[in-house]
Amino acid sequence: MELQGKVALVSGASRGIGRAIALELAQAKCDIIVNFVNNRTAADEVVAIIRGMGCRAACYQADVSVRAQTDAMIDAAQTEIGKVDILVNNAGITRDSSFMKLSAEKWREVLLVNLDGPFNLTSRLLPNMVEARWGRIINITSIVAQMGNFGQSNYAVAKGGLIALTRALAREVAHKGVTVNAIAPGFIETDMTSVVSEKVLQSVCDLTPVGRLGKPEEVAIAARFLAHPMSSFVTGQVINVNGGMYML
Repeated sequence: MELQGKVALVSGASRGIGRAIALELAQAKCDIIVNFVNNRTAADEVVAIIRGMGCRAACYQADVSVRAQTDAMIDAAQTEIGKVDILVNNAGITRDSSFMKLSAEKWREVLLVNLDGPFNLTSRLLPNMVEARWGRIINITSIVAQMGNFGQSNYAVAKGGLIALTRALAREVAHKGVTVNAIAPGFIETDMTSVVSEKVLQSVCDLTPVGRLGKPEEVAIAARFLAHPMSSFVTGQVINVNGGMYML
């Protein structure tokens, strides 16, 4: 019950890693704002599960890359649930292509969702955290930002930028009671990896010392740690959840 009385906003929380994080934070008795962009049925299901745990929850549709939509979501959510104490910037997309064939549209679309999205949410919610002298910002980045990946230059740039934002912002707000950290998942069993061929996934597993793909719940437990009140001396860090595929 370490997060009882706290409110978390998790972007892209209707499925995959975001869903797992929302449920894990609810296990700690945190009230949850579930953001989604398309699948309301899945978002409603997450809300129902969280309410079944005895926590407050509601879902709100918003494309995080559009500032007007994020502002409207935050206004409605904070009126219904309360001021946000914990922000998990999880929503993200891929538009894979080798750089030689990468269109400007695919480049910009990935940066808008994966980098502008966290800016839109963080810049709006950070002032309240600073005023309260307590807050947690958790950015979901990627192993691709650290080691690169063929056909994902746009994704690597966006997620690498999120790591840079994590470190810069952590220095700005550490003395104000707000921590800013990132989690860099490796290859996790989600919708993104479900469309990858078995041959490629096997090669990924062969390159991973643990020998398998990760599970969303294994990323979620890292988010719960970073949200914990006792994690206040951890800031500006990137926690790798990748089965040993990339080691600093």
